[in-house]
Amino acid sequence: MLAPAIALASLAWLALLIVTPFAPPTLATLIYAAGSVICHQLPERSFHLAGFQIPVCARCLGIYLGAAVGASAHVLGAFATDAIRWRILTPQGARRTFIVSAVPTLVTVSLEWGNVWRGTNIVRAFAGVALGIGGALVVMSAVATLHYNACQRRRPIEPSQIPPHI
Repeated sequence: MLAPAIALASLAWLALLIVTPFAPPTLATLIYAAGSVICHQLPERSFHLAGFQIPVCARCLGIYLGAAVGASAHVLGAFATDAIRWRILTPQGARRTFIVSAVPTLVTVSLEWGNVWRGTNIVRAFAGVALGIGGALVVMSAVATLHYNACQRRRPIEPSQIPPHI
């Protein structure tokens, strides 16, 4: 099944980000390089552990934390119930979920870019968590629709009968 693999991969990536300051130099270099592809890695916008910067900024770390939580909750919810329907969002529901989850990040980014408010890493991370959870729920819902064996079979369409002439 693809959903548990995605949840496990998101948890593994989050764990790698957190343990990088304690990792051997070769592994740490690879993770920092991967982080540089997806994040600006500004020191003042990143958390630090043991005197070393985490490979992604606070907002990205929050997004990855939220994605790991959302994906894991989706998978665990699938094991907790036989009903698959709660896990599948309609296209409108997916859009709504993602937009609502993006609002905290949009607000913090807008306020920072407008020089109205200077955010903190904690606030950026929490806003990112909301976005990560929403994104994970949308992605995992899409993945859940790939399980065609779980879909109900449709009745075959009966051929139309031509009405008799009167």
